[in-house]
Amino acid sequence: MRKLRDYRLVCLFFWLFIWEFAARRIDNAILLVSPLQTLATLGTLIRQTSFWESILFSFVRITVGFLLALFAGTLLAVLSWLSPLIEALLSPLLRLIKAIPVASFIILALLWVSSRNLSVLISFFMVLPIVYTNLLSGIRETSTELLEMAQVFQIPLLRRLRYLYLPAVLPYLLSACSVGLGLCFKSGIAAEIIGLPPGSIGERLYEAKLYLMTPDLFAWTFVIVGISFLLEFLVMRLLRILVNHFLSVKISK
Repeated sequence: MRKLRDYRLVCLFFWLFIWEFAARRIDNAILLVSPLQTLATLGTLIRQTSFWESILFSFVRITVGFLLALFAGTLLAVLSWLSPLIEALLSPLLRLIKAIPVASFIILALLWVSSRNLSVLISFFMVLPIVYTNLLSGIRETSTELLEMAQVFQIPLLRRLRYLYLPAVLPYLLSACSVGLGLCFKSGIAAEIIGLPPGSIGERLYEAKLYLMTPDLFAWTFVIVGISFLLEFLVMRLLRILVNHFLSVKISK
């Protein structure tokens, strides 16, 4: 494990070196800024109140969209497992959502919601099919032999949910959350860039591109990546703690 961390650290410094080398060779801050310039710009932005307000604005809305998708996807997966008719009804709708390009979906969504809440809707619809598909697959992977044994011994429903269904579903849930968290941030920020809600990260990115403020563009991109990684780490960590503590199920990292 320690060797793996060392390799990752070496690879990180390698790519930072390549980035720095390319920036020095190009020698044009409009086309490419160096890592040091990006950090310096980030240090300047951090001292601004509007910086934190933009982060809070986007973070809250994108997280709400993710949580709504997690709840709705779980509920729809359970209903589809219970009723083939519901699964048949949902299948073409979810396929359509996955097939529509994000940009087209954002433009269509602007007809229904204000730009301030656009990232909530886009994050929701981008994550919903992932959660639904993964959880439905997880439910169906539950051992039929164990279910038959539970039925023979008349094990109560709550115990069956805790010791049979949840252990089968949880790896799929973790996978769905890992993929969905990254996707919801990318799609949510893309929605803000098109909708331009005042005070959002998307607006700040658009302004940086419009006025050729490349250091700001790189700094805000770094912030988006950092927030996405942080949220994924916190959510996955929380899920593992809940699993190990309340369900007595060990999920490997």
